[in-house]
Amino acid sequence: MGKITGFLEYERKTEPYKPVDQRIKNFREFTVPMKEKELKEQGARCMDCGIPFCHSGCPLGNLIPDFNDAVYRGKWEKAAEILHATNNFPEFTGRLCPAPCEEACVLGINEDPVSIENIEKNIVETAFKKGWIIAVPPQSRTGKKVAVIGSGPAGLAAAQQLNRAGHLVTVYERDEKPGGLLRYGIPDFKMEKHIIDRRLKVLEDEGIEFKCGIHVGKDISAEELKESFDALVLCGGATVRRNLPIEGSELKGVVQAMDFLAQNNRRVDGQKKFKEEIKATDKNVIVIGGGDTGSDCIGTSFRQGAKSVTNFEILNKPTTERPQDQPWPFWPMRLRTSSSHKEGAERFFSISTKKFVGDKDGNLKALITSEVEWIKQPGERPVLKEIEGTEKEWPCDLALLALGFTGSELTLADQLGLEVDPRTNIKASVKDYQSNVPGVFVAGDQRRGQSLIVWAISEGRQAAYHVDTFLMGSSSLPLKGEGDLPRI
Repeated sequence: MGKITGFLEYERKTEPYKPVDQRIKNFREFTVPMKEKELKEQGARCMDCGIPFCHSGCPLGNLIPDFNDAVYRGKWEKAAEILHATNNFPEFTGRLCPAPCEEACVLGINEDPVSIENIEKNIVETAFKKGWIIAVPPQSRTGKKVAVIGSGPAGLAAAQQLNRAGHLVTVYERDEKPGGLLRYGIPDFKMEKHIIDRRLKVLEDEGIEFKCGIHVGKDISAEELKESFDALVLCGGATVRRNLPIEGSELKGVVQAMDFLAQNNRRVDGQKKFKEEIKATDKNVIVIGGGDTGSDCIGTSFRQGAKSVTNFEILNKPTTERPQDQPWPFWPMRLRTSSSHKEGAERFFSISTKKFVGDKDGNLKALITSEVEWIKQPGERPVLKEIEGTEKEWPCDLALLALGFTGSELTLADQLGLEVDPRTNIKASVKDYQSNVPGVFVAGDQRRGQSLIVWAISEGRQAAYHVDTFLMGSSSLPLKGEGDLPRI
């Protein structure tokens, strides 16, 4: 695959970024496109490795060496067909995926891995630019009706696959526009929302109906929906946010990260009136949580004109290299520095927030932390221990809680009588994605818990196969590891 000696001849390259002082002035994407020659060279780096472990790293089972080879040979339309055979929305994953495939790349054992994610993004952008991605409505309809609840990546993938099978698909979304956290969570500087809209246009032209501003379980009961459709697919995500139950958590200025990010998405989209403005302008901002959501808060705060931005992580600082207990090709918990981190944030590890401090009017003015260490005994879980004498007070006007999600909301589970696990994820077998109630299927974070966009798309595709089988007795939709080359 690629050029036999390409990995020896070319170094890894990805799209460079615009300078910090330029990119923080707006919420536009800020990567600089690479030339076609450079992209072909990156495709050439894909080795003839015999066993492509990148397949095992990719939750979608993308045919990575195949599209790398097509890019190297300049066969962009073929590359787009190969990519879309397993991935409905490579324009999302090509921008937002942490690329577990690259961590599993054979070349990555002792060199920089192939820049798979960047190649993927450029394949799909070329396909849109050339007009190769068009609506392909099904040739016939089955007469079966399916409701998909939730329009994030899992819901959109399930909807497109089920529509391709000929079913009449309606997607319900409680927000004002489709996209889920892709639209109301991911900052525009990571993915501008016209990227979602152009794909939605394709889905609508293929026959999928979107009903937004309808909160299933409140505006319409789940039971009523079940009676009106032949199958339900629940793709509502893991949206229950983790809190920080310490003194002062009720103060004005202690804000959930997703409230902050979603409001900014709406602001960029032209909405100007909110019940309560949440902005970082001229404030000392502290982001509590060191993951992707925390990084998104950092970049958004800088673009809003924060006075300072500090990032706390309770875990120890990871190493830049693979930990010894996480060998290739497994995903390593190593130190990752995002473009937002590089925009000026101070990062602190092994630090725990103990108390929020307010003024006489109930506004946050500071927080108090202590340093911590993790004590690990053989065969036991690590135990957190506070280091005495390390308390410190930090000036803070806005504390953003980027602590992840604890599970799924239970409204639909309660109304439909669905079983849930201890983390409030709705139970559905990975064998057929069906819940304990016949005809009710679950996919994405609502089934597996908080995870990646690439996993959500995979879940949506897999669930669609089983829904189609439930409705028709069998299915011609592809499962993971199977392609569907005729369709873009």
